[in-house]
Amino acid sequence: MTSYSEKSILVLGCFDTKGDVFSFLRECIIGLGEKAITINTGVFGTTDAFPIDFESDLVALEGGYDIANLRTERDRGKAIDIMGKGAARIAARLFNEGKIKAVMGMGGGGGTYIALSAMHQIPFGIPKMCLTTLAAKDLSRQIGDKDITLMPSVVDVAGMNQILGLLVRQAAAAICAMANVVHREKENTKGTIAISMFGNTTPCVDKCTELLTHAGYEILAFHATGVGGKTMESLIREGRFDAVLDVTTTELADDLCGGICSAGPGRLTAAAEAGIPQVVVPGCLDMVNFAHLDTIPPVYADRHLYSWAPDVTLMRTSVEENRILGMQLAQKVNRSTAPVSLVLPLKGISQVDAEGGIFYDPNADHALFNSIREHAGDHVQVVDANLHINDPQFALLLVDILLDLMRKADRGVKSERR
Repeated sequence: MTSYSEKSILVLGCFDTKGDVFSFLRECIIGLGEKAITINTGVFGTTDAFPIDFESDLVALEGGYDIANLRTERDRGKAIDIMGKGAARIAARLFNEGKIKAVMGMGGGGGTYIALSAMHQIPFGIPKMCLTTLAAKDLSRQIGDKDITLMPSVVDVAGMNQILGLLVRQAAAAICAMANVVHREKENTKGTIAISMFGNTTPCVDKCTELLTHAGYEILAFHATGVGGKTMESLIREGRFDAVLDVTTTELADDLCGGICSAGPGRLTAAAEAGIPQVVVPGCLDMVNFAHLDTIPPVYADRHLYSWAPDVTLMRTSVEENRILGMQLAQKVNRSTAPVSLVLPLKGISQVDAEGGIFYDPNADHALFNSIREHAGDHVQVVDANLHINDPQFALLLVDILLDLMRKADRGVKSERR
């Protein structure tokens, strides 16, 4: 196994057009006492300014294509896609082999896309940085749920000059410093639990966090804004949690209705796949999130809308949508092989879904609850709680159920080891 001091910083980019800039970056990294592994993602050539560990022909092959064909076809979009896939596969293999401790990329539009594609294969906690002309643009789709740092290049990454030279030196210093930050696990905790939250479920989540922290657990809260849900699912798959308290599953409603907080079809699947205990609540499934009022799709113009903030418009989910959401939620939870419970707050599933509240709709809630009960598997515990989601007693109930499931899971693991 490679010792930490022997690991390298992975440097990748288009060395055919930006070889002098990458040469300077590599010199800066080596000058700071680090080793570098280099990947050339440039389609039309290379550089002799420094050693290349993985040339572009190998990158293209990893992406499933021949570099000669890419050069002949001159299809820029296709080339970027192929080289991104190839670089990602090489980066993943190098990480799995224990050879890298950080990733550094530079580029314009194409180079940035390729670099971010490769960084997606590297797990949380391994530093990832890209010096890019696109740092001020919305790259949320390309970054997704990864801890990637973007640094503005100010000028184009196209030839050395005094501005770019300073920024490259700073970027090299930053990635080297980040690479040598030692992660210390939190001591004296019984385990780590993920919890999902929204403004509409904050009182519940705060109380659950207080109770679980007092019980000796570390709690990581994820804001259910789409990226938050994706990140939680990704970290669950990386094995970072012992259990999940999914209080706020609202992202399912946004995925169904085209809201801005969708976490995609993978939401509410990781805990079942990982086989860890989970307690799931249909929190905030009464709402779909949109931006400013004038961004509401025309198909929803006559729906029940509420301005949560000037840039946040909520739409009340209908009876039929709640039937679908209940089915989807139950079917996702049914896949779990670990102890799992669905807990239904019968007096309201969000702050605004309480008697007298702006989204109070017993018929829609009943449709949701009945659909969950109908589709939940025999091995899934469904608990009816005659409480509102933000009642302190509901938080107490959730924590009691979760801790009981964790004890059952622990007994099951110990039985398998005998």
